[in-house]
Amino acid sequence: MDGIGLLIIGASVLIYATLAQRLATSILTGPMMFLGLGWALAELGLVQLSSAEEALHILAEVTLVIVLFSDASIINVRALRRRHIWPQRTLLLGLPLAMLLGTVTGILFLPDWPIWEVALIAAILAPTDAALGQAVVNNAAVPERVRRALNVESGVNDGLALPAVLLFGGLAVGELYSIQDHNWILFVAQQIGLGVTVGVLLGWFGGKFIAYSRENALSAAQYEGIALIALALLCYQVADFTGGNGFIAAFTGGAAFGASQPKRDHQLAEFMEGEGTLLTLGTFLLIGLVLVPVAVDMVTLPIMGLILASLFMVRPAAIWLSLIGTDADMPVRLFIGWFGPRGLATVLFALLIVTQIEGLPHREEILGIATLAVLISALLHGITAAPAARRFGPLMRGAVD
Repeated sequence: MDGIGLLIIGASVLIYATLAQRLATSILTGPMMFLGLGWALAELGLVQLSSAEEALHILAEVTLVIVLFSDASIINVRALRRRHIWPQRTLLLGLPLAMLLGTVTGILFLPDWPIWEVALIAAILAPTDAALGQAVVNNAAVPERVRRALNVESGVNDGLALPAVLLFGGLAVGELYSIQDHNWILFVAQQIGLGVTVGVLLGWFGGKFIAYSRENALSAAQYEGIALIALALLCYQVADFTGGNGFIAAFTGGAAFGASQPKRDHQLAEFMEGEGTLLTLGTFLLIGLVLVPVAVDMVTLPIMGLILASLFMVRPAAIWLSLIGTDADMPVRLFIGWFGPRGLATVLFALLIVTQIEGLPHREEILGIATLAVLISALLHGITAAPAARRFGPLMRGAVD
């Protein structure tokens, strides 16, 4: 990396870290800032792209493992089942509806694509990103119940969408080369089944071991965060070694770890969140550096139409339908429906598919669509976050538990 490029990156991280509270109320979000920074560095030629591409693949995998584990570890399943009806609906109904409606929309815009590739794009574009939604989640003008619903949904839906991404990716290739010959259904079932099994076992017993070590004064508090990162990476690696999917193992491992703890450790959660934020911003920088310049050259009317329809029609419609029969009124449904920014999971799932599944006829276009969706979403959701919170906040005051 050029010395000037490194200097610019270091200064940008310092500025963002010291002004994070003020920036949270502005239209400039962290992901938007670092996507733009990476893109600018690429256009100015201040970074060697060959080394950046390798770094992106490594950092992307590590980041997704940590984020999936961390998000899942703070899920309170009992509270979610008992109190949080809105995220229940958006996850169990809204997410599948978004994939279904996204597939129908994709067929209209990409009529020449195989059906399973269209479904794959819909699954990749379905999950939302907590990092891109922080400007809303941390805005006190928005009622706490609405913020909590968005936060829970974005923290969980990437893990729930991953099996669908793997399934549709496998079916897309299996359709071309005969599912029976290549046993793609068996392969996907093995990936999911072993991933879940390894994640639950390691997450639960690893969590119990960490809790035992803490209670018996065998560990030091400053090392527990490191132990948690190691546990997340262990879930990933063991699952991958045994033939399961490491990302599913990381998500289920995080959920099992959270369930194994007698009470939530807020310091540990803050440590994981901080590490995840740093890795996430670094990944957005590399996405802007490596993927955005290539994706921008792929812009066509059908691709732009598909992305805009996903943002403006598919998710809002899926959320609206999923909240029918709840106490969510029109302003709440509109607000939650709009603030589903596409982010890290969308790009990383696309990277996962194009690097691990050979034979997809539109693999470059899939990665380009995912990258453009994140770029456009970062811009639109970043610009509208503060104004929408001010406009809709007073209209949603009745949104209380």
